[in-house]
Amino acid sequence: MGEKELGKGTLTPLFLLVIVLLATGLATSPSSQEARTPVTTPPDMLRAHVQALAGEIGERNTFRPQALRRAAAYIEQAWRNQGYTVTRHEYAMGRDTWENLEIARRGREHPDDIILIGAHYDSVIGSPGANDNATGIAALLELSRLAAARDLGKTVRFVAFVNEEPPQFQTALMGSRVYARQAHTRGDRIRAMLSLETLGYYSEAPGSQAFPFPSALYRLFYPDRGNFVLFVSNFASRPLLRQAVESFRQVTPFPAESIATFEWVPGVEWSDHGSFWEQGYPALMVTDTALYRYPHYHTGQDTPEKVNYDALARVVDGLAGTLWTLSR
Repeated sequence: MGEKELGKGTLTPLFLLVIVLLATGLATSPSSQEARTPVTTPPDMLRAHVQALAGEIGERNTFRPQALRRAAAYIEQAWRNQGYTVTRHEYAMGRDTWENLEIARRGREHPDDIILIGAHYDSVIGSPGANDNATGIAALLELSRLAAARDLGKTVRFVAFVNEEPPQFQTALMGSRVYARQAHTRGDRIRAMLSLETLGYYSEAPGSQAFPFPSALYRLFYPDRGNFVLFVSNFASRPLLRQAVESFRQVTPFPAESIATFEWVPGVEWSDHGSFWEQGYPALMVTDTALYRYPHYHTGQDTPEKVNYDALARVVDGLAGTLWTLSR
């Protein structure tokens, strides 16, 4: 085998292997299969949210502005029904105004320390966006419902972000980038940000899980069945990653894997958590791995019946445990 040139030097295959293993910062001890608590999240409630957003409203983005605003109104009403006051963070884009939506549960012991849970409510052009990302919003709404009855040590914010998908994706007009910049300017003490991204597709079929290059190396450490939820962070957020995954596993036996790696790995920065990395905040993404598993990713076939609601409910249960731990 030859050597791979990188910049001014070369990397032998063996050295490349070492670099990749160090880069991944693996924290993937198997989840216990012994159930600790019963499922408390009603799958039918999650189904209702996904059906409303992806089935009834459908494609929702700046090319379908009425649908995007209907989605915002749905989320706002759901939060009001839970007893929250909704804050609209508006920003201009051309002649239009778009909004990130926020609610908060103020912490009793450390109110200035903030845990932020977010998901985007738009869908990509040409897709009704059931898994990407009505599942993320459904999880967000269920977590806020559960939090309404709890006393929390830190303040918890729940934010529905607009305009995550192209053409605003990774531009200054991406909703989460606008929010994160404003939070940094205000000096908000965000101790952790969790992005809920494409959470509803799981498969027990061998070979159903794909990986980025070099896929053969990832397959040494990760399952080839797409039956797990993945926690993703950059190197700076590794302490948050460990705490989040450990607390998830304490609540549910649902399989959970984790990775801390380079931000340039395809898919690693592809959601709202990347906006918070840019501002120096610890953040991670929770996902079913999207394009690396879901055959209907960014297509017109991303419809509500493709979602595994029982699995999604168990993921939400685990995320609730993570949230209670982080917000102590």
